[in-house]
Amino acid sequence: MHMLIYALVEASIRDEAPAAGSSAFDRLVGVAPDADSVFDSYVTFDETDVTGVGEGWWGERPAAAPVESGAGEDLLEAGWEATIEAFEQNLVAVREGLDELDDEAIMRDEDLVRHACHNFGAYRGPSIVLYDEYGRGIRNRERLDRILDGVESCWIVPADVHY
Repeated sequence: MHMLIYALVEASIRDEAPAAGSSAFDRLVGVAPDADSVFDSYVTFDETDVTGVGEGWWGERPAAAPVESGAGEDLLEAGWEATIEAFEQNLVAVREGLDELDDEAIMRDEDLVRHACHNFGAYRGPSIVLYDEYGRGIRNRERLDRILDGVESCWIVPADVHY
């Protein structure tokens, strides 16, 4: 499966932002020596020699955009809305599963309730859409605001990931 994820990175010029984003994405696919893989692969939108992924899958996106630009605001809004949607879907699945299923059914992962619990508690992976420059998931608005307020020049870098 494919999904769009976004890294929020600090960069003083446009050319630095995609590289900083790739560093975060490398951690998420296990390229960095201290990282565990949560995605199989990624393609950034500055890679034009690939077909069927990235721009070929999602359409045109900037390789990186300042968060305070129109394109950056659009990417950030899309990322945050996807974060909320994933949270709410998993929360509903967890609540319904715990209310409706007995312990044995939950243990068997009936209705994928254990899977929903895993996604609900995840810090990285398919239920997380926004990441910082170190590949750490951004799971709540307070953390997002701290990141946005804590850097002088914040850029958002999108990537198409496969999992």
